[in-house]
Amino acid sequence: MADKFGAFRALREDKGRRAASVPPARPVPETSPTNLDRLIHERTRLGIVSALAVNSSLSFGELKQLLGITDGNLSVHARKLEDAGYVTCTKSFAGRLPKTEYRLAPAGRRALEKYLAHMEALIRATREG
Repeated sequence: MADKFGAFRALREDKGRRAASVPPARPVPETSPTNLDRLIHERTRLGIVSALAVNSSLSFGELKQLLGITDGNLSVHARKLEDAGYVTCTKSFAGRLPKTEYRLAPAGRRALEKYLAHMEALIRATREG
């Protein structure tokens, strides 16, 4: 039994020495895919933000039809964008029917522009590399 534990200790100590010799990680370049805005990068949220960038406002139904998604899916993703301050949501009634309108907030426009610039830099780096 002592041999098993002795071998285990030696292995563990060797692992510790190897880990200490690993050089520190390099900083992540600005054009790294890991630096993308994860909130916007998700396909549905990118679709919402992009659609609102080229329209002054869109109703819930218009966004749903444009993106081809379910009510629940649109609700969840729009709420995440709203919570981040990227999208504003106005609820009203047209007669007795509820109406929900979405607009791209200034923070959302800035985030989209930054995201697009980052993607363009990634594309350039990939083509040059």
